[in-house]
Amino acid sequence: MSQYKPSVCPHDCPSACALEVECLDDATIGKVRGAKANNYTQGVLCTKVANYAERVHHPDRLTVPLMRTGPKGSGEYTPISWDAAMTRVAEEFQKATDEHGAESVWPYYYAGTMGAVQRDGILRLKNAFGYSGMDKTICTINAYAGWKAGAGNVRGADSRDIIKSDLIVIWGCNAVATQINFMKHVAQAKRDRNTTVVVVDPSTTGTAKKADIHLALKPGTDGALAAAMMHCLFRDGLADWEYLNKMTDDPQGLEASLKDKNPEWAADITGLSIEAIESFAALYGNTQRSFIRLGIGFSRSRNGAPNVHAVSCLPVITGAWQHPGGGALLGMSGIFKLNTASIEGTDLSESTARVLDMSRVGAVLLGEAVALKNGPPVKAMLIQNTNPMAVAPDLNKVYEGFAREDLFVCVHEQFMTETAKMADIILPATMFVEHDDIYTSYGQTHLQVSQPIISPLAECRSNHEVICDLAKRLGSEEASFSVSAKDLIKDALAASEGYPNYEALIKNKWFDCSVDVDMQFKHGFDWPDKKFRLKPVWSDVGDDFEGMPEWPGHWAVTETATAEKPYRLTTPPARRFLNSSFTQSPSSLKTEIRPALRIHPNDANAENIQTDQLIEIGNDLGVVTLHAKITDTTLEGVLEVRGVWPGDAFEGGVGINALISAKPAQPCGGATFHDAAVWLKHA
Repeated sequence: MSQYKPSVCPHDCPSACALEVECLDDATIGKVRGAKANNYTQGVLCTKVANYAERVHHPDRLTVPLMRTGPKGSGEYTPISWDAAMTRVAEEFQKATDEHGAESVWPYYYAGTMGAVQRDGILRLKNAFGYSGMDKTICTINAYAGWKAGAGNVRGADSRDIIKSDLIVIWGCNAVATQINFMKHVAQAKRDRNTTVVVVDPSTTGTAKKADIHLALKPGTDGALAAAMMHCLFRDGLADWEYLNKMTDDPQGLEASLKDKNPEWAADITGLSIEAIESFAALYGNTQRSFIRLGIGFSRSRNGAPNVHAVSCLPVITGAWQHPGGGALLGMSGIFKLNTASIEGTDLSESTARVLDMSRVGAVLLGEAVALKNGPPVKAMLIQNTNPMAVAPDLNKVYEGFAREDLFVCVHEQFMTETAKMADIILPATMFVEHDDIYTSYGQTHLQVSQPIISPLAECRSNHEVICDLAKRLGSEEASFSVSAKDLIKDALAASEGYPNYEALIKNKWFDCSVDVDMQFKHGFDWPDKKFRLKPVWSDVGDDFEGMPEWPGHWAVTETATAEKPYRLTTPPARRFLNSSFTQSPSSLKTEIRPALRIHPNDANAENIQTDQLIEIGNDLGVVTLHAKITDTTLEGVLEVRGVWPGDAFEGGVGINALISAKPAQPCGGATFHDAAVWLKHA
């Protein structure tokens, strides 16, 4: 007889949904649903995770270790034993270390799972042996820099409180696709309070279609809109001066800096009408209980951090933080105090090994001196939880780098991804229902732990098991490589002040970490003087701050359209994919069908383009070929390609990120997936 067991969604989405997974037998799961008792998840779950059984039991899952027998990328492999596979990996890591030093080994990972043990345990390997570190620049770094520049830490108002909001602004975020639980709370606010919902996004997304007001501004102009709104708030007497003088650094200086940032100025930059800007500013300024949900999406441009900072200033100007349902949220990462030292092995060495930029993996593998920090070449890699051959920017360099015959690559994966096809050794990985883990979140406040629901498929092993095996073969006697994942979780909880022990967390299913946390900064912001910084000190949040703007406004450093490259390109998420995950799932593919170039009807007419016609788009980095989809959900002059499709889904075999620059954004680095200019022609 089947039964439902508690679990946690592991995927890189803000929600970290509390789940209930149907266990049909020791090897089979059935339905997956959101946990109704969790007051954030509330029984709601995205369609892709609800259909997770088709991913767990997919016929194409990797089940045994494989060794490459043909050229890189050929897909020619033969099964081998785990012992033979791990012996080879250890030998290659040791060979690289002996010939080029430990820094020539680069453990490479990201957030294919958000569990602390299975995601971050690879750091224990890095710390134990002095391998090169990795700068995690591919997702949140730009946004977090912008938020911290003002507030000092990544936390904010509780999403559950928006049921008390009279105005909800969803800025640069397609929550219908990426935060379905948040939209449940939005729906409750609309039902109970007749709350007004505003969406700020260049694209008419599923979220925008549910809004009362949609402001479709040009990509990369969010700072201009926010600055013009602040201009209006000061001009029209809607600024809360008592709050500003008490809680911020220099409100008079900000007001003076905004004198010329009027709606006329912003309309020219954003493409919005003067009336729309004035109306939005008045609505926001006259609504005390206003909540802004900032997304990561609008930070993914060269001016992303200043844009996020500018938007984060708005609830400070009106004093919205003081009111129930007021304030703003970008992420919750800062409220979690889980002690992960034993998981990550931070106490294993005093290593000063270089840290390489994960977004510049192509330049690193091609031996560019600056990307290598003038150190040795990368000669060996272990890759877990990520698919750089699809998700990294400047893909043509990435393709070329992974094609090096002198580069040894071991990929630990669930499916034969593009990156796996470039590996010398492929190891089959477990899924979240097959291993233990512990989860924080960057969209809600619960700490959660999960246990296996079913036994691992065939010969699949967890990330933790692989890390421990490899460390022992390389000669480590460190105790953390000889304990179970469950024991590491117990150690982490025991070392974390104020958190329950493992048994209590299992019993209660989750622990709300917002208890005793000042979620609305009532006692000050997280700088030494407790003041919100309207005038950011960029050197306090990143090392590359030269030339960054002194005050909120429009920082004109984005890649602008030109006569040669007249279109701006954005690459937002697809609703049924999560980065390159779920691209194998039948239900996701049935909905998404194939990659498409979304183009406005006026642009299509001007270019004589018909629906489904093959089109080439390109720039100095490469060329991508795909089918046209004519739609008014995009702005004129803006092309949109949704989802991280595998390269072989495109007619030319090259993924969309071939057109995205890997040049780091200021001040911390970071990929700029929505900041490219391209040309267009018939294929």
